[in-house]
Amino acid sequence: MKLADTIGSVLAHKGFQALQVESEATVYEAVKQMAAHQVGSLLVTEDGQLVGMITERDYARKVALMGKRSTEIQVRDIMSSPVIFVGPDHTVDQCMALMTENRIRHLPVLQGDTIMGLISIGDLVKWIISAQDGTIRLLESYINASYPA
Repeated sequence: MKLADTIGSVLAHKGFQALQVESEATVYEAVKQMAAHQVGSLLVTEDGQLVGMITERDYARKVALMGKRSTEIQVRDIMSSPVIFVGPDHTVDQCMALMTENRIRHLPVLQGDTIMGLISIGDLVKWIISAQDGTIRLLESYINASYPA
C-alpha cells in the first residue's frame, strides 16, 4: 500500500458500494438513508447517471439553517453539482490533492458513466497509514538485521 496505488486498488480493498438517492427524492428521505447507513453523503442520480451529491453539510446549510422543511424539498434543490470525480486509475496521492484543493471529503469513482464506488478522505487516510505501518515494519526488520536478503 502506497501513495502511488490506484483508487481502483483502494476500492477493491474497501468495497465497491456507493449509496445513491434519486434527485426527486425528498431531503428527508436522503437524510434518513444517510443515518441508517451511518454515512455523511449520498450520490445523486437521475436514470442511473450521476448528477450530484448530497451531504450532511448541504442539509445543515441549505435546509436546517434556512428554516426549510426537509419533507418538502427535493434532493435536486440542494445537491452539490457538478460533482468532482475520479477514475479508477487515479492515484491515492492525486485524490488527496484533489480533495484538499477543493475542500471536499468524498470522491465518486466513475469508469465512463458507470459509478464504481465512492472514496472518502477517511478511506485514503487509512490506506496511507497502512502504507506507513508497512514501511516502518520493513525498516525495523532491516535495523534488527532480520531483513530477508
